[in-house]
Amino acid sequence: MIRLALVRHAKSDWGDPHLDDHDRPLNPRGRRDAPRMARMLADTGFRPGMILSSTAVRARTTAEAFSEALATPVTEAAGLYGASAPTLLAFAADSGHSSVLLVAHDPGMTVLAGHLSRERIGHMPTCAVATFTWDADDWAVVDAIDPVDWTFDTPR
Repeated sequence: MIRLALVRHAKSDWGDPHLDDHDRPLNPRGRRDAPRMARMLADTGFRPGMILSSTAVRARTTAEAFSEALATPVTEAAGLYGASAPTLLAFAADSGHSSVLLVAHDPGMTVLAGHLSRERIGHMPTCAVATFTWDADDWAVVDAIDPVDWTFDTPR
């Protein structure tokens, strides 16, 4: 069984116009939403073998909240910053785990969630969590077959 959770980073702070995009932290709403959404996912019983996160501060901070709630360490991957949907899926497939949680950015997250849900997910707002389960053991088939189950939750 293959399981994938997509988590768009929580709401970030745009207060410092001189701060590089990669270095933007979470704003107060993001710091509130990330642990709440992480606990919500933990309550479903989802336990990834790996959490993969973009190296951007807002993604890493979001991933740390999920790491704490799911008791799974975070592995950072620079290639997830600004990654396309196919690249995001390739990172999950190449992870060596059958259950993966990805924390990354739009537009890639929305495009991938839309593709995997057959366009039933139209937008991944900040800190949204989409999970997908396939009755398959090979990542190579997940974008070609429908998941047997999927969920979509947002902090609002």
